[in-house]
Amino acid sequence: MKKVIAVLLFFVLYAFLGTYNFASAMSYKEIQKAYYQSYFYESKGDYKKAIQSLMPVYKTYPKGYTVNLRLGWLYYLLKNYANSEAHYTTALKVIPSSVEAMLGLSLPLMAQGRWKAVEKLMYRVLKIDYYNYYGNLRLCLALMKQRKYSVAEKVARKMLAIYPTDVKFLNYLAECLYYKGKITYAKTIFEDTLILLPSNTIAKTYLKLIKKSENKKVLQKKRNKK
Repeated sequence: MKKVIAVLLFFVLYAFLGTYNFASAMSYKEIQKAYYQSYFYESKGDYKKAIQSLMPVYKTYPKGYTVNLRLGWLYYLLKNYANSEAHYTTALKVIPSSVEAMLGLSLPLMAQGRWKAVEKLMYRVLKIDYYNYYGNLRLCLALMKQRKYSVAEKVARKMLAIYPTDVKFLNYLAECLYYKGKITYAKTIFEDTLILLPSNTIAKTYLKLIKKSENKKVLQKKRNKK
């Protein structure tokens, strides 16, 4: 079993290199040291050095899945979204069925507000893993940003069927209802979420808006009676 796991890890690290050259390969200890340093610098918030630490690995294995996945993450943290997207895309080309690479790729896309691209990518995730938590959550966000409230509502309800008390999906459901004009229903859900999460700032913000709107209606009725 240990040999099988070792082979699988080797495959993931150097997957689909094609022109892999064993003569120029890095040793296990060299790769381990590069990753160790990268994680160390990331923990210190020094993302540039975290990236530099991995460059020897990347130059040796430019099509390696693992190194591209990690560089995608580090460039995202550095807010270099173009490079982040490029590395995540490379990782995804190596293993097209990788959900983690798709979710990773969604990060720089979301940071750039490319919601149509995020929506398309999350549907790819759901084809592989229909109830993937983050896939559905980010799909909801992308749909909301595009004002596709009815579709977002369906996604939120689907996930609430298996995560009935999930505040994030309850928030999305309530927001959809709010923008569709179902204010009373939305208000009830927002109020209920405060029982589950008293610090729910999203619910508090919308409840203030609803209360303000209700107060305006009351004042308007009083003025109409005069």
